[in-house]
Amino acid sequence: MAHHKSAKKRILQTAVKTERNRYYRTRIKNITKAVKEAAIAGDKAVAQEAFKIANKQIHSLVSKGFIKKQTAARKISRLHKLVNELEVA
Repeated sequence: MAHHKSAKKRILQTAVKTERNRYYRTRIKNITKAVKEAAIAGDKAVAQEAFKIANKQIHSLVSKGFIKKQTAARKISRLHKLVNELEVA
């Protein structure tokens, strides 16, 4: 256990940051899952709406500094490709 005041504060800050990061990681997984499930079901309209939400949410995480710009671009690109394939089929 920490004995110094600064070490105790650091432990608390780490706990808060860990909880916040867990929330954002889960959020990314859930929004991408919604797009993928709609695409697998073949429902183009639902997939497009889910993609709009995912796009907005992922970009907001970039602005908060949670994920890097290129990581977001890669995730969005893959989801967009998945949604566009529904138009061809």
